[in-house]
Amino acid sequence: MPLRVSDYSWQQTKTAVFLSLPLKGVCVRDTDVFCTEDYLKVNFPPFLFEAFLYAPIDDESSKAKIGNDAIVFTLYKKEAAMWETLSVTGVDKEMMQRIREKSILQAQERAKEATEAKAAAKREDQKYALSVMMKIEEEERKKIEDMKENERIKATKELEAWKEYQRKAEEQKKIQREEKLCQKEKQIKEERKKLKYQSLTRNSASRNLAPKGRNSENIFTEKVKEDSIPAPRSVGSIKINFTPRVFPTALRESQVAEEEEWLHKQAEARRAMNTDIAELCDLKEEEKNPEWLKDKGNKLFATENYLAAINAYNLAIRLNNKMPLLYLNRAACHLKLKNLHKAIEDSSKEFCSLEGIECQASEPKLSHHIPSDLHVYIQMA
Repeated sequence: MPLRVSDYSWQQTKTAVFLSLPLKGVCVRDTDVFCTEDYLKVNFPPFLFEAFLYAPIDDESSKAKIGNDAIVFTLYKKEAAMWETLSVTGVDKEMMQRIREKSILQAQERAKEATEAKAAAKREDQKYALSVMMKIEEEERKKIEDMKENERIKATKELEAWKEYQRKAEEQKKIQREEKLCQKEKQIKEERKKLKYQSLTRNSASRNLAPKGRNSENIFTEKVKEDSIPAPRSVGSIKINFTPRVFPTALRESQVAEEEEWLHKQAEARRAMNTDIAELCDLKEEEKNPEWLKDKGNKLFATENYLAAINAYNLAIRLNNKMPLLYLNRAACHLKLKNLHKAIEDSSKEFCSLEGIECQASEPKLSHHIPSDLHVYIQMA
């Protein structure tokens, strides 16, 4: 049960009430003040001060000052008048409770209105800040666009100036070429005039013994006419005989025997190529792949079908003779069939392909490079 405080003092004017309430040694931080236009409450446990005001006050403009173990209230009246007492008398408990509830509801409504007003003010501030930011961004964007447009105009002007410079340079070059051509034409004309004058001078000197009745000027005019009109050409035909030749060299500069031998070898090579092409055209698509043929030969070697494996390797070598494993695997097949010379020959070809040496198929001359105990292996896929 709180202890009610009764030792307070108050004074008034027509417009204000001054109330002094002692704190009785209670800490200021533990003091709770609640004030409305009809109700004033100060709670500082274990003490309690409660006043049901005589007339309504302006609680928004009223003030409270805490210090020196006391609270001093300055309450401004809504109507200028002198109060008979600070608190109304003859108030029962039900009326006190209604006044308390009404004061609490008013305080809640004001707090709600204040919160809504604060939220509205905050939204307005946010809208204003957002509008300011959008305005700043719009100005920045406009500034950037203006800079881009200025740069574009500048680049366009530079490009136009460069094109104009190139056009003028081309015109200048064209004029210079035309001037050079004109100079060359003038030089050619002058040279022709000089040559013509020299020829006329020589002819006039050779005809000094002309008849006396003819004037020198007439002789010169006739000579000019004769030189200006060429004599007509005689009609005829020329027969030219050509020696039939395959090679571009003349017959007297060539060697017939060597040329015939070369032509014979070319014909044989063409016939062999045509035969190979006809045979290869009959093959399936996978049979034209050397890798597939190598794998096929390896499988036949594994089943001890050495002759069929040799045929597979032969076809693969015809398609690609740059694979050393084909010669090595065929040498292994020949070794199994006791064809030692052919095994040595294929081994020599495999060695030559690895060392970059050119070998002859008919006579394996690199057999001395192979060790005495020939170790032939086969690369299985």
